[in-house]
Amino acid sequence: MNRLLALLVLIGLLSCQNQTPTPEDNSADFIIYNASIYTANDEIGHKCIAIKGDKIMALGDRMNIMQLQGDSTKLINALGRCVMPGFIEGHGHFSGFGETLQNLNFLSDTTWQDIVKKVEAKVSTAQPGEWIYGRGWHQEKWREQPDENFGGYPTHLSLSDISPDNPVILVHASGHSLFANEKAMQLAGINRETADEKGGKIIRDNSGAAIGVFEENAMTPVKMAFNNYKKSLDEKTQTELWHQAIDLAQKECLKNGITSFQDAGSKFHEIERYAQLAKDGKLDIRLWSMARHSSEELTGKIGQYRMVGVGNNHFTCRALKTEVDGALGAHGAWLLEPYTDKPDFLGQNTTEISEVEAIAKLADKHDMQLCIHAIGDRANKEILDIIEKYKEPNKDKRWRIEHAQHLNPGDIMRFKETGAIASMQGVHCTSDAPFVVKRLGQLRAKVGAYAWKALINQGVTIVNGTDVPVEDISPIKNFYASVTRTRTDNGMTFFVENRMTRDQALKSYTINAAYGAFEEDIKGSLEPGKLADIILLDRNLAVCKEEHILGTRILMTMVGGEVKHLHPTVKIH
Repeated sequence: MNRLLALLVLIGLLSCQNQTPTPEDNSADFIIYNASIYTANDEIGHKCIAIKGDKIMALGDRMNIMQLQGDSTKLINALGRCVMPGFIEGHGHFSGFGETLQNLNFLSDTTWQDIVKKVEAKVSTAQPGEWIYGRGWHQEKWREQPDENFGGYPTHLSLSDISPDNPVILVHASGHSLFANEKAMQLAGINRETADEKGGKIIRDNSGAAIGVFEENAMTPVKMAFNNYKKSLDEKTQTELWHQAIDLAQKECLKNGITSFQDAGSKFHEIERYAQLAKDGKLDIRLWSMARHSSEELTGKIGQYRMVGVGNNHFTCRALKTEVDGALGAHGAWLLEPYTDKPDFLGQNTTEISEVEAIAKLADKHDMQLCIHAIGDRANKEILDIIEKYKEPNKDKRWRIEHAQHLNPGDIMRFKETGAIASMQGVHCTSDAPFVVKRLGQLRAKVGAYAWKALINQGVTIVNGTDVPVEDISPIKNFYASVTRTRTDNGMTFFVENRMTRDQALKSYTINAAYGAFEEDIKGSLEPGKLADIILLDRNLAVCKEEHILGTRILMTMVGGEVKHLHPTVKIH
């Protein structure tokens, strides 16, 4: 009897193992065919891709892939156009981007007068006491200096005249300085006696009066006054505004072919909200966040905020963010040698190195990546020193230097030696080009500024992005800057010998960015089993003519096998 039972069980098991799935079980949900496919993993020749559920099922030629077609399979004829992994924004500010979409944006304005007109129009519809917020101005990019200025900056008078009752705060494109009118300065308690914050500077005229410009840590009182105003709004309004900003940011990302976004600094309350949105299925893109708080605030709490793959891989927080200096445009980058156009100044150390080391210790303890903003060569050296201290044999930490814009040649090799990832933004190079030589001189600018090629030649992983809202979110403009180092407005080039190849730039925006977040096993390239985060473009960026790059259109964005953005010319059958 026992032998008979055993035989029956064995027969049952074998029959289960040999059971052939029905054709529908093997069929794809989507098949994209007749495509020029860029996989980001060096495989070439594929013309079709099949998707099942939220993952890539197979790639191959039409004969093979069409065998996966079932009765319910949806078909997309790419008509020879390009299919590639979705772009991964490697460094941006997600909620800040959304907030910018809700408010005034000055990225395209080339005169102070244009900015004043936008503020004046906003004031005309504002309630008494309502703060006017905007971002994106950059004095180095104006075609002409304001009529009333001090050291190239406008004074607050023009804004104070048109907005006597509404405080105005206009953040610099870099985010490392801001402009405030008289009402905002009053609410922030700024007067002649106000001392500069450590690591910051209040710009004053010859009489000692503040002109309205605040650099680096000097921005703190004005930002606090603005934040206090926002906190004074009822909780429901605050929450609704935040969710509206996130929705706007998501939609803009999807229109631009961005399927994942690496957020460079979120507070605890935002991390909680993002995680909940992911659980509720309300994140249309994949968000990877760096928690940003002081070491004191992080201690005892950070463990509960380490989250990986929440909501079917839609939200992850496994990194800490801090900074050591400011931006080059505002003379905030921390340098080894003085500025060429400011010979008595080395820039700003905005966060004490001891504090950065305390955060590094927490990152190491909680298995978090450390992501540190460093722009000047002194700042990068200091951070490489810290990363080197925590380097462990046979342990892949993937700590990142965010921006890594200006490097001492002797430190370029240290990125590979320490395992540091260079999280850089291609468009910063062309955006900053008009003033880099002015700030650093010809030699420093040539050998160490935006040294992509030099880093790649050393085997360093570069993660690309835009730093939105510092720059435009467009991956196409950023890609163009990465492979040409040429401005789009006047054709100015910036040491083109350090540009990336097409393949290097595409990988920096896909598989390298995934690697920079410990996510290369699930996304970043088109391979069976990886998440179906896919975009369709009207041309192949890997091979199209250089003059055609900027005209590239995103025709479809798919996240996890779901079409999130579709151009009217693309038909799904």
